Amino acid sequence: MFHRRTFRVALAAFALVAMSSLGALAQSSHNVPRGIAYAKDLGRVAPDTGINLTVVLKMHDRAAFDRAVEELYDPDSPTFHQWFTDADFAPYAPTPQEFDTVKGELTRYGLTVISEHPQRLTLRVHGTVEQVEQAFHTEIHSFSMNGITFQAHVQDAALDGLAGELVDSVCGIERHTAIPQLSTVIDPKTGKPAVKKLVNTKASLSAFAGSLTDAPLTVSAPELFAGYGIASFFEGYQYGANGKTAAFTPLQLEAHYGVPFTQGSTKFNGAGQTIALVEAYGYAAAETDANTAATLFGLPALTTSNFAVIYPDGKPVNPNAGVLTGWYVEIALDIQTAHAIAPGAKIDVMVSAGQDNESQINTLNYIITNAIANTVSNSWENDDEIISGPLEENAFNTVLETGAAKGISFQFSSGDSGDLGLGTPVGSVGVPSNSPYATAVGGTSVLNNPYGSGQIVTGWGTNFVYLYSDGPYDPLEGFYEFGAGGGQSQYYAKPTWQKALPGTWRQVPDVSALADPYTGFPIVVTYDGEQYGEVYGGTSLASPIVSAIWAIADQFNGKALGQAAPAISALKAGDITDVVPPPSSENQYDLTGMLASSGGTTTDLNATQIFTKAVDIDDYPSLLSLYSQTEFLSAILPDAFGYSDYDVALSFGTDSSLTVTSGWDNVTGWGEPNGLPFIQGVTGKTTGAVTTKNTLDPLQPVADPIRP
Repeated sequence: MFHRRTFRVALAAFALVAMSSLGALAQSSHNVPRGIAYAKDLGRVAPDTGINLTVVLKMHDRAAFDRAVEELYDPDSPTFHQWFTDADFAPYAPTPQEFDTVKGELTRYGLTVISEHPQRLTLRVHGTVEQVEQAFHTEIHSFSMNGITFQAHVQDAALDGLAGELVDSVCGIERHTAIPQLSTVIDPKTGKPAVKKLVNTKASLSAFAGSLTDAPLTVSAPELFAGYGIASFFEGYQYGANGKTAAFTPLQLEAHYGVPFTQGSTKFNGAGQTIALVEAYGYAAAETDANTAATLFGLPALTTSNFAVIYPDGKPVNPNAGVLTGWYVEIALDIQTAHAIAPGAKIDVMVSAGQDNESQINTLNYIITNAIANTVSNSWENDDEIISGPLEENAFNTVLETGAAKGISFQFSSGDSGDLGLGTPVGSVGVPSNSPYATAVGGTSVLNNPYGSGQIVTGWGTNFVYLYSDGPYDPLEGFYEFGAGGGQSQYYAKPTWQKALPGTWRQVPDVSALADPYTGFPIVVTYDGEQYGEVYGGTSLASPIVSAIWAIADQFNGKALGQAAPAISALKAGDITDVVPPPSSENQYDLTGMLASSGGTTTDLNATQIFTKAVDIDDYPSLLSLYSQTEFLSAILPDAFGYSDYDVALSFGTDSSLTVTSGWDNVTGWGEPNGLPFIQGVTGKTTGAVTTKNTLDPLQPVADPIRP
């Protein structure tokens, strides 16, 4: 649905040029986005186009504020976990006079004020593109890059005089579409989701549940192919040969992550906590779909006591926008995943009226200023760091830092496109997961071991190779399908809690969870008035998993733990599952094969050769590359997608130039949460708090949100 492979591969066309200047990104004094140099300029945006801006004002002594926030996360500091109150922002906040100066300059050009931050840190305004161009002395153009469009200014944007000196950054002049990071298995012949089953009766719901398995790998007879004077032979693990759809039900997912759990008489399931999910547009059947899934999988119902939909900016103009843009699937996945992992928590769906970066930053600001939740899942990215500009980067970073100061953890999906087609981890990160004040969530694949007990966990990254379709392929053909995002920022310096990692730049991700749609999660979603059972993955699945686990950690701790990433980086061995390349005992049954021509020539292939001697159909005539990932799992998908005599090979753990290693890596971060040891590790407690009272009560009126 949000498959962007063609766009990512196209990025490689300018990657070599882009990389040569990436190192200067953070030091640049200009604010024009770099991406416009590589995109097609479509001309100026119509001057009467409406536009919202979030203007971020400079703090007093920002360095002191940064140090104060850092000390909140230092266990040796006297202010450790003593989260900011509104009054604590006062020494750093702009004065009323400074705030009025900026506001006056904006209104002088006809911009109208939408909202004002209670500590005067941000100001939200509305106007036309022409008014914004006049106020900031720039031009705003539309740009296109391989079908992706965005808007950006072409000259440095700044207000005049003292007002300009008081502004730190602006979100909205540079405008990108927030992209959900969800993926599903696509039938290559139809281009549609491989799993979409009508579930409009109890029988069909039961049949959908019965079609799922958490054990898709089996071992069966070798696959023999012949035709057109070519014969081929492949053997090894087989995926889906049992006729089942690979997906983890809520109970299976809970078992994998070791949550919820009971200690003494207390059930640690997120009770007393609120999980905020940042979405766009909304869709009317979200609660109904979630409750159908809850009934099917034995979870408690969502009611007005544990579920709310909040519209910080009012309901969208088009009530069907969520369905028309595809956000309805993302919303269903987020709600049903968070509820599966932390069924005792309250879920607040925070619905932005639009899906651009300014709408989303406004929702983040709303969550912070109204104390909606202490853990927030964001299953989206706005754009890639190599395209973004300083105004957008700094605006998100400042807003997220204020959230970290108040003890809020913001999880962001790290992306579903590996290294973005750059062929290097350098610069291959997204916005805003690259912020040091975001917890970036990567992805894993979770598979069964046909030759032993337990599960095999790999980093999420899949190459897809055609073996047979109306005859054997010779040469083999394939493509990189998808995988977790990650890499090294070239905008943000490495935070102190990443001091053990190499280099001087922020590294992404911090943690990971299930993301592979080939081992995904079942959801119920309504389309055209009918409910369907589907299976989805992507780091859109991983983010709410980690966010729900963090809510349970907050419950265990008895108060907010704040940003997750610093605590996760300090965990000891055993407190988190380190995702490593599969050992020989697991990958000894990887694919092997042979191609034989009618002339008697034979070619033996091991698993690595199957995935490196195949022609890359997205970059013809180049061959697929595994870069430095030499250890991975692979399997045959026989009679793929229900078509007889149609076989493909899948790899698990091959994520473009990103590499899974022991310890931290740029696919899975520090690894996966592992239940009670993880919870005890991040809290520093062996026994959890007995109180489950929620100190946040989002059902109380805050700034007059609109609720159903």
